[in-house]
Amino acid sequence: MIRERAYPVEPWHIRETRLDMDVLAQSESVFALSNGHIGLRGNLDEGEPHGLPGTYLNSFYELRPLPYAEAGFGFPESGQTIVNVTNGKLIRLLVDDEPLDLRYGELLSHERVLDLRAGTLHREMHWRSPAGREVKVRSTRLVSFTQRSVAAIHYEVEAVSGPLRLILQSELVANENLPAQSRDPRVAAVLESPLQAEEELTTDDGGLLIHRTKVSGLRVAAGMGHDVHAPGRTTLESEGYEDWVRTTIGCVLQPGETMRVVKYFAYGWSSRRSLPALRDQVGAALAAARLTGWDGLHREQREYLDGFWDAADVRVEGDPEVQQAVRFGLFHVLQAGARAERRPISAKGLTGPGYDGHAFWDTEMFVLPVLTYTQPGAVRDALYWRHATLEQARERARTLNLAGAAFPWRTIEGPESSAYWPAGTAAFHIAADVADALRRYVLVTGDEQLERDIGLELLVETARLWRSLGHHDRYGRFHIDGVTGPDEYTAVKNDNVYTNLMAQRNLLTAADCAMRLRDEALDLGVSEEEAAEWRDAATAMHIPYDEGLDVHEQVEGFTRLQEWDFAHTPTEKYPLLLHYPYFDLYRKQVVKQADLVLAMHWRGDAFTDAQKLRNFLYYERRTVRDSSLSACTQAVLAAEVGQPELAHSYLREAALMDLHDLNENTRDGVHMASLAGAWIALVAGFGGLRDHDGELSFAPRLSSRLSRLEFSLQWRGMRLRVDVRPHQTTYSLRNGGPDTVVELRHHGETVRVTSAAPVTVPVPQRHGSGPAPEQPPGRAPLLRLPESPG
Repeated sequence: MIRERAYPVEPWHIRETRLDMDVLAQSESVFALSNGHIGLRGNLDEGEPHGLPGTYLNSFYELRPLPYAEAGFGFPESGQTIVNVTNGKLIRLLVDDEPLDLRYGELLSHERVLDLRAGTLHREMHWRSPAGREVKVRSTRLVSFTQRSVAAIHYEVEAVSGPLRLILQSELVANENLPAQSRDPRVAAVLESPLQAEEELTTDDGGLLIHRTKVSGLRVAAGMGHDVHAPGRTTLESEGYEDWVRTTIGCVLQPGETMRVVKYFAYGWSSRRSLPALRDQVGAALAAARLTGWDGLHREQREYLDGFWDAADVRVEGDPEVQQAVRFGLFHVLQAGARAERRPISAKGLTGPGYDGHAFWDTEMFVLPVLTYTQPGAVRDALYWRHATLEQARERARTLNLAGAAFPWRTIEGPESSAYWPAGTAAFHIAADVADALRRYVLVTGDEQLERDIGLELLVETARLWRSLGHHDRYGRFHIDGVTGPDEYTAVKNDNVYTNLMAQRNLLTAADCAMRLRDEALDLGVSEEEAAEWRDAATAMHIPYDEGLDVHEQVEGFTRLQEWDFAHTPTEKYPLLLHYPYFDLYRKQVVKQADLVLAMHWRGDAFTDAQKLRNFLYYERRTVRDSSLSACTQAVLAAEVGQPELAHSYLREAALMDLHDLNENTRDGVHMASLAGAWIALVAGFGGLRDHDGELSFAPRLSSRLSRLEFSLQWRGMRLRVDVRPHQTTYSLRNGGPDTVVELRHHGETVRVTSAAPVTVPVPQRHGSGPAPEQPPGRAPLLRLPESPG
């Protein structure tokens, strides 16, 4: 954990004012740049020292065996792991024959800045070599949002003492040496040097490498070119071998003189396209980048982000750390999905190798809600990706003797890559999560074409899964047995409330859509009788409830399970899954992450206010938050049930997850769902945003530390601005004609907003906050709200 404040609090920058070798890997994740297609970890330009090198292309993976002590029918046989592709970031510098390596000589100053508005990583350093020669280096790196295949580095070296002979070596390197990624020797063997060389070529100012993975058969091409500006005579030459190409630039600088190099590099990959086609694609991308030039790329990047922030920015007054963190989170969420273009948004984005680069349900239930209201085009692409994997999901369902489609718990391209059945295959709720992301996207955007083209089919196949997975008992109640909900400490149980309620909405949405789109539904074989069966199952859905305790049971029988002995569980034994057998966790009342509480967020229409309060208090005492997915949801419900200060503490935990490395694993990549969760905690928590039953509603109330919360939402082509103050909220439309009207609910009352003038309404006072929630001993929010000054 980064216990001291690693980055000064600034509204639009993440600034590292000194180089700390102990958290180098963490900072590489924080400073990662991506556009959803290319991902570059924030490694130092020189390549060394490093924590974990990483250059990734969305969905470029290698197959590996899945280890089982004892395999069973239906267990996946192989998994997919994201590959560290050819590294184009490398720029090594020799100062009078001395390699610039920050572990040697004297680092007089070093600063890196992630600029959230410019979309760049800027670095400045002043270094004295062991021989006493001094240089200042300034570099700026970007991964282009506007030119999907392109990244670039603007690199400047200034001689402080001199004259200095400088040799700059710019490289493309494949099959870098990496720390061990698996203890399984079979897996390690597959992932060691996964790229086989196919072609290498050089030009005077650059070169190209083409490789192919050994097992998955994916081909990748990487190319580079350079523009060089230096006083006096300059040499420029390139050489290449199977796994590396190097362009060497040499010059002599007098004190105060500067050498400037712009490195353009581009990537392309495919499972189908020929080697010449990829070679030409990368060559064309480099030509386009050089035509645009560095200044043009930099300007395009800023203009793209100006548009994004105009639509998506969240303004927070009262907690500067959260202000910085929510923008940091939005920036990374944008990077993960902006140019993914029908590829997945993984749990780590393209910032590190964590979770093997897999996408989970995190995408649909944490990341996509944020993008739906801020960058809906990225959501459209993500839904098309899920639809592209539909046939594999159908095949998985057939293997499990089920109808419809069983989407994988974790995957890159579509097949199930989870080797642990109770927390993988049994987590069927992913089907309803996909359906809900689709429902929300169509609701917010009004994209009827997507609904016809792919939406109905996704809804139909997921509804068929629920109808075959569940059953009616002799009393007519519909049950879904033997499943795992979001809480992975309560696995393979009957009637998980979250799963059942989300499946219920899935079934009803599918039936409604099939009846509206009759011709398309008939093409999918949906009869009126089948749609009626979906409605019957939804209406009869069993929702477990403990009448004695007057709370919902997370799963059938949960409240009668033995209580976990929290009092005798030392802090160092968390997370529990690393220190206790699953057998012990599965039969106790201990919750890894918000589960029933998550149901109260996304299906809040199924609970009364009184039930929400009782449920929240009950499960708060049993939730240990061994998952980064939990804090933002607990923030949302804490705000709703009248615990705004607790909500603020959970907000801080979600928002600062990576800036403080709270889970001590940011080195493997940032926590995309938690970063999205900062927006959710603010907008759905303190803003009270809900979209139940196709209606946009708000119930804003701030914590005592927040004096203002302002955010924008896209709604049916309109830009709605919401400005929340302690005693009033103002709603305004930022576009639309004079007749444009958005109707919404504010604390239950109808508000009509037009583009003519803002509407300001009072925030009703809450009467009483009820009993203070209790957490398990030692499991209070990790970053509580600081004490008020004075």
